[in-house]
Amino acid sequence: MEKKIAVILGDGIGPEVTQQSIKVLNAIASRFGHAFEYSYGIMGADAIDKTGNPLPDETIETCLNSDAILFGAIGHPKYDNDPTAKVRPEQGLLKLRKALQLYANIRPVTTYRALQHLSPLKAKQLEGVDFIVFRELTGGIYFGKKELSSDQQTAVDECTYTSAEIERVTRLAFKYALGRKKKLTLVDKANVLETSRLWRKVVQQIAADYPEVAVDYMFVDNAAMQIILNPAQFDVVLTENMFGDIISDEASVLSGSLGLLPSASVGNTVALFEPIHGSYPQAAGKDIANPLGSILSAAMLLDHFQLNDEAEAVRIAVDWTLANGFVSKDIDAVNNYSTTAIGDLIADHIERHANAERRTNASLNRSTII
Repeated sequence: MEKKIAVILGDGIGPEVTQQSIKVLNAIASRFGHAFEYSYGIMGADAIDKTGNPLPDETIETCLNSDAILFGAIGHPKYDNDPTAKVRPEQGLLKLRKALQLYANIRPVTTYRALQHLSPLKAKQLEGVDFIVFRELTGGIYFGKKELSSDQQTAVDECTYTSAEIERVTRLAFKYALGRKKKLTLVDKANVLETSRLWRKVVQQIAADYPEVAVDYMFVDNAAMQIILNPAQFDVVLTENMFGDIISDEASVLSGSLGLLPSASVGNTVALFEPIHGSYPQAAGKDIANPLGSILSAAMLLDHFQLNDEAEAVRIAVDWTLANGFVSKDIDAVNNYSTTAIGDLIADHIERHANAERRTNASLNRSTII
């Protein structure tokens, strides 16, 4: 198989972790006989510094001419700490989502037995936790009209949804639920918000087309609590843009590290794959960032190409590193490995056709770990 992949390295640790994903994809290509061609674009603070634009048109063109997008991270403290900044890195990401009509963000939440001690929850609460958050990505308050009064004492952020926007992400979530445990939970605030009441109405209508899927409804404040009290109750979680942003980040701590979780953004054109962590500028250039969220995003990219055996090979290699303690500083502050070393180990594991049950020798900076 030959595929074109657009790469946006982004800001902070984005370039470091994404380079490990490319290394892993090249190992997959070598083992399975594929060819991946990479084209690079800029976005975020990096693009602002170089062009004054958080998303140049050339980057959009590069993405549209590719089969998938591998994305690092965006953001920089000089913008986060300046509420008066007119141009911001995040504007590039919102513009890209709109330009590519990436209307659904898919975030799997998985826990690892080897890392249960890092989770704020007790081990018994983590048993059987395996759910996926479907977040609507191009509507809601993030894309609504924004106003600041002339005296700068009153601000307005408008939240708007149409039935069509809700329906397309809802149908996608129901289709995923059919292939899982056949349970879907809508998270909203229908007791207060008119947009949430529209969400509930549309979901109830569509649910009639999927009688095999059990549907329940949960207010977002209760959902935030239930993710901590009993996360194993969830299978497919469907919600609007801002609620999805918040609860998916909350759910990320269940695994033990924000650096572990991948995501996919899909829609009407090319799909985008990225770790859910931010740019973490404090770690940039130090070779200490956790690359697993990015590498697992690359596995989701392979699934998108219907290369499921290849994606499974990546996940087996990731499981092997975690089980054997080849982890980054966020997971083990004392005995840890560099970003580059973890990428090397996973790529080496893939190329050696290793499996989860057999511990093999692995090359690490010309040394051998047994």
